[in-house]
Amino acid sequence: MTSTTPADESRPAPDAADDYVLRHLAETAVDLTGTVVVLGDRTGELVRGLVTLDESCHPLLITDSYLASRTSGAQLAQVLTTQDEPPERIDVLVVRIPKSLALLEDQLHRLAPRLRPDSMVVGTGKATEIHTSTLTLFEQLVGPTRTSLAVRKARLIFSAPAGRPAEALEPGAPENPWPLRYQLPVDKYLGAAAGRTVVNYAGVFCADRLDIGTRFMLENLPVRRGAERVVDLGCGNGVLGLAAAVANPAARLTFLDESFPAVASARATFAENVPVERYEQAEFVAGDALTPLSTASVDLVLNNPPFHAHRATSDETAWRMFTGARRVLRPGGELWVVANRHLGYHGKLRRVFGNCETVAGNAKFVILRAVRK
Repeated sequence: MTSTTPADESRPAPDAADDYVLRHLAETAVDLTGTVVVLGDRTGELVRGLVTLDESCHPLLITDSYLASRTSGAQLAQVLTTQDEPPERIDVLVVRIPKSLALLEDQLHRLAPRLRPDSMVVGTGKATEIHTSTLTLFEQLVGPTRTSLAVRKARLIFSAPAGRPAEALEPGAPENPWPLRYQLPVDKYLGAAAGRTVVNYAGVFCADRLDIGTRFMLENLPVRRGAERVVDLGCGNGVLGLAAAVANPAARLTFLDESFPAVASARATFAENVPVERYEQAEFVAGDALTPLSTASVDLVLNNPPFHAHRATSDETAWRMFTGARRVLRPGGELWVVANRHLGYHGKLRRVFGNCETVAGNAKFVILRAVRK
């Protein structure tokens, strides 16, 4: 997560996959005057390129990312989240292949019924992002599929709705498996989360099981009492926030994530497990780190920070989360972080907060506590 300033204020270098598909659309003189849908544009450059190709083009961007929706390129499009109802008709569908195969599966299930026999469907991605499983999804859910030659380590996917069997649109067609639901084990080490139902929308990390970092945090979750404001930062499916809410009925919860599917998952998980009145008191926010929240307004932040952005490993997101937590915590408020031991977040937290305590650790993870002085 970054600040809410448009993410491409300084324009990114052209992406080979984006450039490849835009050149293909230009060379084949595709008609862009109908309903043009772009799925998964990460930087806004696909949308910007389409508008450059045809000024009369008004793309519709479907994204799972709050940050992607805030790029200056995205401001040229109508923006929908991956949880929103897609348009009734799609004439051109451009797909930037997502990292998550589950997200691609979910979106093709949603979008394929809106295609017409003469619709154009083209996917683009790095060659390393396009696998047999990727092509199988296009083949099953859209129609006959082929790929291009690789250019600058990028490849295109062409899928033909005209070749889709009629039964693909009928009630007997394979159903969309998302969202998934599963029950946490009745395990004393999971504390207040034991036995609870978890809901995961496509694209959320560790969709079909409890990830081991979250499990370790649940085993060591702080015991709190009173009318505190608690934030589950980078909430994913909301298990940490749910456990805090169940353990402290007086707490008011905010679930915050950059991912629209994550916020939807946290909302659904919370609704499955708490009374209606408690659900109505909780907040579910798609945003950048903690920028939507007021300064010195929070008592406790729980955080399992990601360190992958697409396929790049970085601590940039964690830095923004830590500095954001210091801003929103009241004096005496606490940030609890679970992280891989090798990331060395101890030093980063000391730099931000001036203090850091190791609460628990095992061979893989540490739980760190920093206090706003």
